[in-house]
Amino acid sequence: MPLNLPDKLPAIELLKEENIFVIDNSRASQQDIRPLKIAILNLMPLKITTETDLIRLLSNTPLQLEVSFMKLKSHTSKNTPIEHMMTFYKDFETMKKEKYDGMIITGAPVEQMDYEEVNYWDEITEIFDWTRTHVTSTLYICWAAQAGLYHHYGVPKYPLYKKMFGVFAHTPNDILNPIFRGFDDIFYVPHSRHTEIRKEDIEKVSELEILSESDDAGVYLVMGKNGREFYVTGHSEYSPLTLDEEYKRDLAKGLDIEMPCNYYRDDNPKNTPLVRWRGHANLLFSNWLNYFVYQETPYNIDDIR
Repeated sequence: MPLNLPDKLPAIELLKEENIFVIDNSRASQQDIRPLKIAILNLMPLKITTETDLIRLLSNTPLQLEVSFMKLKSHTSKNTPIEHMMTFYKDFETMKKEKYDGMIITGAPVEQMDYEEVNYWDEITEIFDWTRTHVTSTLYICWAAQAGLYHHYGVPKYPLYKKMFGVFAHTPNDILNPIFRGFDDIFYVPHSRHTEIRKEDIEKVSELEILSESDDAGVYLVMGKNGREFYVTGHSEYSPLTLDEEYKRDLAKGLDIEMPCNYYRDDNPKNTPLVRWRGHANLLFSNWLNYFVYQETPYNIDDIR
């Protein structure tokens, strides 16, 4: 089944070029199927890029999804045209009375700030609380994962002495958990962050379970509320060239940035990246949608509690 997306969303044409099956609202309205309602709170600066990355992964499922994009009223994006935001995004205030089968909250470029210093902290924590009564399962990514763990469970973050930057090997802790259906014993994930959460802090919280770790990148995947919350510290959704673009951008700014680890062929930035995370990324999103959204959400969406 395809994704049901807003008419004229730029990602539609971009993904059609990759032979990914998506349809717009006009065509989807003719299909007699109750789609899963998925909300995406996109906090990344380059919103069209992030939309495309996420939709690419969400499309790899036989389920029909109706995707809605949420924005914060307390924050204005500086890197995305206002026309795009007005056309495709809605304020949380206009969406808060609705219920959703699943939700994705992305990372944000504010990780080196204290949480309470972020100018939209009050609004986003209201959204975090709202998900617990209005969403069947929520996927928190990167900064959102750290922020969600801090807000819900008091798990702190710590600065790293250097940026966690590259593609790292990870292992599942509980291979029988449905989120790992089809996974190999070792899988790879891109990371790009200046802060971390620590295992010993999470283990103090009985409601949380660490599902996956990396010897190099630390805690990767944490589950809360029996699958109603997933906290993902890496960027499984990244496209092949995202780390390359970040690296070259920071070099151009004169920042002290090391080459991303385990990323370029022969560790030579003149070579193309060696992509080793797409299989895992597709499984992560399709397993989440199938086992923790579709299998758990009520047919009557208003019954979500």
